[in-house]
Amino acid sequence: MSLSALRSVLFALSLLTGSAMSLRAQAAPPPAGKDPLFQTIASLDTALFDAANRCDLDKLGTYFTDDLEFYHDKTGLAVGKQDFLQKTKNNLCDKVRRELVPGSLEVYPLKGYGAVEIGVHRFHHPGHDDTIGVGEAKFIHVWQYKDGAWKISRVISYDHH
Repeated sequence: MSLSALRSVLFALSLLTGSAMSLRAQAAPPPAGKDPLFQTIASLDTALFDAANRCDLDKLGTYFTDDLEFYHDKTGLAVGKQDFLQKTKNNLCDKVRRELVPGSLEVYPLKGYGAVEIGVHRFHHPGHDDTIGVGEAKFIHVWQYKDGAWKISRVISYDHH
C-alpha cells in the first residue's frame, strides 16, 4: 500500500471515529438535576401520585388524556381515563400508597410529542410498617404536551413482584 493510500485510510478512520464519538456525546442525556424536562416530569410525577395516594380522583384525572391506554402485566389493557379512574377507586384507594424508588427515574424527550418517563415504584399498605411493601414494579409513562398542558396518554406497568 502506498503512503498516499495509507494516509487516505487513516484519514477516513479518524473521521469515522470522530463521528462516532460525536454521536455518543450527543446521545448522552444531560445530568438529571440540571435538565429542565427531567425537573418538569419529576414534579408532575410527584403531583400525580400525591393525588393518587390521597384518592383525589378529580385531580388525578387531570393528568391523563381521555383516550388513555394502560397496559398492565397482570390485568391487561384498560382503555380510557374513566375506566382507569374507576379501577383506581376500586383497587387502590385507601389500600396502597405509591412511592417512587429513589434514583430510578429517567426522562427522555419525544420530539414533537412530549416525553417518556421510566422508573420503578414501590407500593405500601397504609397504616402498616413502611418496611412491609406490597411490591415493586417498573413503569413507563408517555407524556403528551398539548395546548400548554402535560398529560399521560400511555402507561405500561410491568414486572410486578
